[in-house]
Amino acid sequence: MRLRVELYHQSKQWRRLAMAGESLADLAPEEEQGWISWAYALRELERVADAQDVLWRAEPAHGKTSAVLHYNLACYACLLGDLKEAKRRLAMAVKMDDEFESSAWDDPDLAALRSDGEAGNDVKES
Repeated sequence: MRLRVELYHQSKQWRRLAMAGESLADLAPEEEQGWISWAYALRELERVADAQDVLWRAEPAHGKTSAVLHYNLACYACLLGDLKEAKRRLAMAVKMDDEFESSAWDDPDLAALRSDGEAGNDVKES
């Protein structure tokens, strides 16, 4: 199932990735790959609220260790217009992995944070 997830992601087969990611999350909920891939596919299918729900379900198991989970939740919150939550989640991601600070400057999903003056060096302070 992991190989299918990777194949569908690389080939941008979002519907198949959503199904494979969901299957992987069901089969191995302790692995973040299924959850992250499932949510990402839903986001690519413009089902952002559903993607957010998937990661909220994954958070109890992966929230303390997965920077990408918080980064993606920041993106989804931003796309859904919740800039306060987006900033909070981005700060969590950056605290766990400072590589996400530079990613935030180029990510179109976080454009509303940048235009609101919320992304950037002050992210670590939240």
